[in-house]
Amino acid sequence: MSANEPRSDPPPYGDARAVHPIVRVGAEWTWRLLVLFAGLVTLGYLISKLDTVLIPVGLALLAAALLYPLVDWMQHRGVPRSAGVVVVLVVAIGVVAGIMTFVVEQFIAGLPELTDQFTQSIDQIQDWLTAGPFHFSEDQIRQAGDSVVKSIQDNKEAVTSGALTTGKVIGELFTGAALTLFTVIFFLYGGEQIWEFVTRVVPTASRERVRLAGSQGFGSLVGYVRATVVVAAADAVGIGVGLAILGVPLALPLASLVFVGAFIPIVGAFVTGFVAVLVALVTKGLITALITLGIIIGIMQLEGHVLQPLLLGRAVRLHPLAVVLAITTGIVLAGIVGGLLAVPIVAVLNTAIRSLLASDQEEVPDEVEVADPRIPLFPATPDEWP
Repeated sequence: MSANEPRSDPPPYGDARAVHPIVRVGAEWTWRLLVLFAGLVTLGYLISKLDTVLIPVGLALLAAALLYPLVDWMQHRGVPRSAGVVVVLVVAIGVVAGIMTFVVEQFIAGLPELTDQFTQSIDQIQDWLTAGPFHFSEDQIRQAGDSVVKSIQDNKEAVTSGALTTGKVIGELFTGAALTLFTVIFFLYGGEQIWEFVTRVVPTASRERVRLAGSQGFGSLVGYVRATVVVAAADAVGIGVGLAILGVPLALPLASLVFVGAFIPIVGAFVTGFVAVLVALVTKGLITALITLGIIIGIMQLEGHVLQPLLLGRAVRLHPLAVVLAITTGIVLAGIVGGLLAVPIVAVLNTAIRSLLASDQEEVPDEVEVADPRIPLFPATPDEWP
């Protein structure tokens, strides 16, 4: 440094410029992330406390997304909206009740055969354990059976206490069902008015943008539910036909179980289909079980690579990792119902957030702008620090 060149003094103590940008930016990110984490924890706590209300509302929103197009179609044909809501709900409840009654009757009719075949399979397993390569004695097998019986007897009190809570569980189910039905009626009849009323808390400058984002999110939910019903029906028909051809007992109830499980993407149909594999293994043997497993894997491949991309479309397409993480989080927070609601919630938020971030309200952006790599993240000298 020459004698004539002005000398730059270091930033005074306490000046923000005295802190290196990396440390300062890291601290700013840290406290913001901590605030976000505290907000998420608080939100999760509130959700866990209000699950009796929020879960029926979530289920009602799914049902409304499925039935809303039918109500709109009837209204456009000149039917009063109130009458359309009543007709659609009565038909939907009748269809669900009829299917459930038929499935239960088939289950009751096929249960004795399944019990007999299960008993035969147990006898064959016992014979194989005694005459097979392990050479277990009948006394050892009998002792193992006695241990199971003793374990059940020792836990009789726990089983009894669990049975005493059955009335409470049934009461909660009826309460939740009534709340869900009541909420669906109002969602179908005046969902747009409810959304406009809720968004009045949003500042006027952003109100229309938020309302549009909510409308687009609900539109993606309609597409998601519609596509999921079609995919679940395809899974149930494919697996049910395969089980019927193989002669596996309770093919129709097992197909119905697959249909219900398919509403949880990726894992639902496979997990419920694995029950069919176990039934096939117990009743028909290893070869039939392997064929059943092959059918389920083939249908899952068809679902993942053809049906879901074709039916769901870009608007609600989610990365498989996001789907799995959402399902896991939902199950941890709210059990099976949480797993059912997790993916629709993520799909709605995905569309709504993309709509809010879009510069053009008519379309959702395909890409997110990134920083210019030619611009350095931190200036070279302290005088240029912000």
